[in-house]
Amino acid sequence: MELREAVRRRRMVRSYDPDRTIDPNLLSELLRLAVRAPSAGNTQGWQFLVLDDITSRNLFWETTSDGDPDSWLLRMRTAPALVLCLSDKNAYLDRYAEPDKGWTDRDENRWPAPYWHIDTGMAAMTLLLAATDSGLGACFFGVPGGRWSAVRAAFEIPERLDIVGVVSLGYPAADRKSPSLKRGRRPQTEVVSWNRYSAG
Repeated sequence: MELREAVRRRRMVRSYDPDRTIDPNLLSELLRLAVRAPSAGNTQGWQFLVLDDITSRNLFWETTSDGDPDSWLLRMRTAPALVLCLSDKNAYLDRYAEPDKGWTDRDENRWPAPYWHIDTGMAAMTLLLAATDSGLGACFFGVPGGRWSAVRAAFEIPERLDIVGVVSLGYPAADRKSPSLKRGRRPQTEVVSWNRYSAG
């Protein structure tokens, strides 16, 4: 599949065929592509936790949700694999205190934006596109901040790592379209400016 086609076809898939598992070799290949994403200073301060057995996936859903699952959660729980995308701020602070970067300290205020999260997000986007290219469905979603401690404890994730989001993976099943799609895509004239800012 060409990149343009993968970009056009990619969408957030929330329903998966529960009878089709993902070959671990394919999962590994998708992650090999994900870690090709760009990162500031080539820091690569991301970590990925793959949950591809029923026990770990059930533990994730139990840890992140309350009570009776709604229809969204019931559909998402059919995904045979979940990839937690984690960022490591300290890796970036350490990297930019190295001699080739010229900073002599680890001052977080030097960063105009949290590139540890941005880079992990770019790796997640690469994973989404790679999944589409491989014929899989995928969805990126967040973990409520109030649940981070429980997720860390359940999966022994170090405190230094932040949960940027989760990518669910699987073979798509008949899905319900998100009502958000009715918003359509904003035209380029509203979001792209040339040579001087002019968008609304």
